[in-house]
Amino acid sequence: MRPARRPLLSPAATARPSALLAPGRRAVLAGLVGAGAAAFLGTGTAVADAGAPGPGGDTLLIKAFADAETERKRLARSLRASDFIPTGRYARPGTPVTVTVRPAGDAVPTLHIGTHDGYNPDTTIRRPRPYPLRPGRNTVTDAHGGPVYLSFAGHGQAATVTFGADTARMAAFELGRTDEATFQRQLDEITDVPWVELTSGHAILTLTREGALLYRGEDHTALMRLFDTVIESHARISGLDGSGPLDKPKAGRYVFHEVSVVPSGVGAFAWHGYNGFPRAYMDRLCTVDGLANRGWGLYHELGHLHQQGAYQADQLTEVTVNIYSLAAQRTLGQPTNLLTVDPKTGLNYYQTALAKLGTPGLAYEKSFGAYERLVPLRQLELAFGEDFWPKLHQLVRAEHQDDAPVEDYTNDPVINGRQYLALASYASRVAGHDLTDFFVHKWALPIDAAGVDALAALKLPQPPVDPSTLTD
Repeated sequence: MRPARRPLLSPAATARPSALLAPGRRAVLAGLVGAGAAAFLGTGTAVADAGAPGPGGDTLLIKAFADAETERKRLARSLRASDFIPTGRYARPGTPVTVTVRPAGDAVPTLHIGTHDGYNPDTTIRRPRPYPLRPGRNTVTDAHGGPVYLSFAGHGQAATVTFGADTARMAAFELGRTDEATFQRQLDEITDVPWVELTSGHAILTLTREGALLYRGEDHTALMRLFDTVIESHARISGLDGSGPLDKPKAGRYVFHEVSVVPSGVGAFAWHGYNGFPRAYMDRLCTVDGLANRGWGLYHELGHLHQQGAYQADQLTEVTVNIYSLAAQRTLGQPTNLLTVDPKTGLNYYQTALAKLGTPGLAYEKSFGAYERLVPLRQLELAFGEDFWPKLHQLVRAEHQDDAPVEDYTNDPVINGRQYLALASYASRVAGHDLTDFFVHKWALPIDAAGVDALAALKLPQPPVDPSTLTD
């Protein structure tokens, strides 16, 4: 599978977990020293020299963890997620930022300036610009400016990062550390910084100031707890139960950015490192009621960052992603979208899809709509238990540790055929039953005769119940 070299889209109409040190902690790691060096990368310059932190600067104690690509491989995912650490700081365009780094070992963090904005006409600001830091004092100047993040690849090494007193602060809310009154005061007082950031143990939500002010009256503690709940639901359905090294939740947070532009008809999107949401989606992104009851678009886009490429055929990209969306709905106590009734027909997706089974010329990719194609994936859970997909994710992780990241869509029938067969094979092995009839004869997946032989070679018994008859 090779999804397009552009964000994966969700239609506009669609209307654990890791425990990291919160980088907002004010602390000094005693005994750390640094040597001078220089580095240049990105739009602007980063220059390092030995020296003490400037007066009035705040010091963050951070710990290293696995970088995004290492985690993508471990989790056998299609897309990289994020390894960003929020700082609550903002770099003004063309204005130097001083950063003093004192590492306890050989690992040194990288500074990033800017936000993800994948469709911005200005290609230089479509992603944050990285600036490798050196031990000691660094001076970083970015032509465009923006929110400041750190990444720190390693295995638990510690470092202190001190920002100079001249580094601007954003209005920032940190779950468990910032009370609502303090955040509201920041929104009133910090009027010259165009970005606002909210963080939790699992999420970084970066909004324009204008976007944040639209919903400033929300309970932000409840909102960020809800983000964590959704993220945890995706971790559970992914089998990230901490039972082994491959099954630990992803290191670091997930990133959600307000973006300036999306293509016509697009409500939100996902790509390497982040989920992007335009201003039109703010009523679901930034409100407790919206995210809890109408947040399918976010559940869906976050799902793209959890998909595994081993069985992600081209036409499954927008289908398997909703395994995670349905899991979020169940966690939040929502009725499943599969039971949504079409007012024109009076039928839900189960009813319209199951009526087609066994009809002449049936083809999975052509005969069913996107939600109808999701029905057999839910039926596997109904037949073999709610731990079906967690176990399948764990099996895939055990067998796929070196897959390349997703870059482009492909309609190559050979590649797609392999991935459909992989889905059927993994599903049969996890279920412990021969699912050839279910996948090939009932749902008409494009699996050829050689694929049928490969499934038969597993020598599994027939299932005690026909999964294709089951509904919520």
